[in-house]
Amino acid sequence: RGSSVAEHAEFSSLALHAEQRFESFDLRDHDPALNAAQRTNLKRAMRMAQDYARDPQGWLVLTGGFGCGKTHLAAAIANHRAEQGNPALFVVVPDLLDYLRAAFAPNSTVTFDRRFDDVRRAPLLILDDLGTHSATPWAEEKLFQIFDYRYNARLPTVVTANRDGTLDPRLATRLFDMSRSHWYEITAPSYRIERHAPDKGPRRRRSSRGSERGLGVSGR
Repeated sequence: RGSSVAEHAEFSSLALHAEQRFESFDLRDHDPALNAAQRTNLKRAMRMAQDYARDPQGWLVLTGGFGCGKTHLAAAIANHRAEQGNPALFVVVPDLLDYLRAAFAPNSTVTFDRRFDDVRRAPLLILDDLGTHSATPWAEEKLFQIFDYRYNARLPTVVTANRDGTLDPRLATRLFDMSRSHWYEITAPSYRIERHAPDKGPRRRRSSRGSERGLGVSGR
């Protein structure tokens, strides 16, 4: 399936994250925006990602606020696997859906079925920013088919999602199955914004472990 590897390289987002490796992950030991519990939480997230990169088994789901480091750790997993000669398919969910839709274009050189099958059968699939896509019935159906196939085939999968996002209930039944998925919520504030933002008052406390409370489930 050499052509599949080439197509994946063309649409994968990993090239944009070439510098996001475990060695470059900032644990923010001296960042005053983090308290001791948040620093411990961030270190544990990195250890979990490193362990998964060494031996991808089951599903790893990283949640948290925007800019907390989820994408960096997911990309670090993909970069580590690539260095070991085991490339992963790393893609942002809205881009994945655009990539699948493009197969319907008159000038497409590959059928939709072939492209869809290549994605759902990827040896290691890393989906970034689940929940940021336009939730059309077609998009939700295709995502469910991908998740359902990988769930039943027990294929290694990494997912990042904003903790305040909303998921299709059918996806949630797969992602919340703790026999297949390991959830972890990163509680650190954003690298990009919150360290410079004024104090907005107390926040609702959250568990450092991933839980179903981290994401909403849509009522559809």
